[in-house]
Amino acid sequence: MKKIFITILLISILASCAPAETITPTPSPIPPAPTTISAPMPDALWVSPAVPADLLELAQTWDIPRTDDPSLATQKLDIADAGALWIYALVAPFPTVTDGVTNQDLLSLWSASSSGPLAGRGLLMAESTLEAFTALWGEPASGAVRIVSSDELLDTAWTESAWAIIPFEDIQPKWKVLSVDGQSPIHKNFDAEIYPLKIKFGLSSASFELPESNRDESKLATVVLTGVTALVRATAATMELKGVTYPGSLVKDWLVEADVAHISNEVPFDAACPTPNASYTNLLLCSDPKYLELFLDVGTDIVELTGDHFADRGVNAMLDTLAMYKQNNLPYYGGGANAEEARKPVLMEVNGNKIAFMGCNGKLKYAKATDLIPGAANCDYDIFVEQIKELKAQGYMVIFTFQHEECYFAGPCYTHVEGFHKVADAGATVVSGSQAHYPHIMEFRGDSFIHYGLGNLFFDQMTYTLPDGKVIDGTRREFLDRHVFYDGRYLGMEFLTAMLEDYSRPRPMTETERSAFLSEYFNLSGWLELSPTPVPQPTATLTPIALP
Repeated sequence: MKKIFITILLISILASCAPAETITPTPSPIPPAPTTISAPMPDALWVSPAVPADLLELAQTWDIPRTDDPSLATQKLDIADAGALWIYALVAPFPTVTDGVTNQDLLSLWSASSSGPLAGRGLLMAESTLEAFTALWGEPASGAVRIVSSDELLDTAWTESAWAIIPFEDIQPKWKVLSVDGQSPIHKNFDAEIYPLKIKFGLSSASFELPESNRDESKLATVVLTGVTALVRATAATMELKGVTYPGSLVKDWLVEADVAHISNEVPFDAACPTPNASYTNLLLCSDPKYLELFLDVGTDIVELTGDHFADRGVNAMLDTLAMYKQNNLPYYGGGANAEEARKPVLMEVNGNKIAFMGCNGKLKYAKATDLIPGAANCDYDIFVEQIKELKAQGYMVIFTFQHEECYFAGPCYTHVEGFHKVADAGATVVSGSQAHYPHIMEFRGDSFIHYGLGNLFFDQMTYTLPDGKVIDGTRREFLDRHVFYDGRYLGMEFLTAMLEDYSRPRPMTETERSAFLSEYFNLSGWLELSPTPVPQPTATLTPIALP
């Protein structure tokens, strides 16, 4: 009994010492962690180092801060599949004979495997241009490209006879623009679709407006200046045999394509003009009025009247000639019904480019226009200098052409330099000699381009006999100068070169003829040290040429 009691007691004690039953409560829902709200990334623009300077300048006008870290940018201006089409140009110093290369030539140079015209030649370019074309063509081979700052490119290229790739907007007169695969951005027939030197730049989102391109063909204007035209003697006789438009048949495209085609016609039209004679020796010259058809056929847009022989057939012939030009909507300058009209510039606005034409006759022995009598404008430099300054202040780019002393060497002749420099220093953009029967040299003077004489255009001098009896044929070689203007700026010029045939008709030079001609005249102009300039010779007497 005692044992039973002790057992019950122990059980009670143990039970009282046992832990109470644990009751697990139903868990309450755990509230979510508070959401962190991030502030949006502030607007920032990153501009690729490939972006050209003009496009970069535009981006700097946008109301958005810049960042150098593309990962922090909300907008990126970079090379893209769509966007602003940027045209670049392959350029060389102006006195360069080569006219163009192929795209394969450029790619070969880029990879240092060139064996063509670029063999052994590196390219200069600004850093942004290199970045752009590296993205297009891959990394260039070592030594294929050298970075030069944009403001030093031209001087470096001239010093080293180097070539460069530049944006279209950086073209200026001392560059020669070379074609690539037959395409040149300064030509009217330029086709961007097949031109290789182009890159598009776009924005990652279209928050700002980009230009369509850096080249707008509606802002491009071309003017072709020509040398002596005198539809007389053997030229006129050939026209009678082969047709009035025959002389222009092989160079017509050059003139028609130009926005402004210039003809310097030295002689009057006269209904009483005698039948042309190839052996005519009298220097009182005239043309049959039907010959005006030649000017219309080649697309003449303006006529220069500074020529020596405008007054050869008297007052009535001059007035009749002026009336013919007016009837055919051909503006004229450098001559007129009186001195005031003769000095009056012709003002044009061509595709947004303001261009003025002025000219005068600087010879002493030929009749000039007076207050009452028609004729060529006399070179009264005080008047012309003031006119040029006024026109320049109004935004006009002045083309000033001369009838001046003649010589049968590369010139310049006698008193040329003083007069040509006066109008250049006054601000004329282009100064050109229309009097030369023998082509003359050229120069840059300040911001002006001077060509002292272009040679003949439509005139019969297949050869010329100097006073010592030597016969020369340099009178067959002709320059036609194509001047290019864009958006109110003068971009420069390129030479069209021709060779006179059949006493009347110039034809484009062959590649061999052109290379020799350009090499000679670049050298004579002091740009290449190849041979000394010829000693000036006295003016010779015109020797008439008979048809065969």
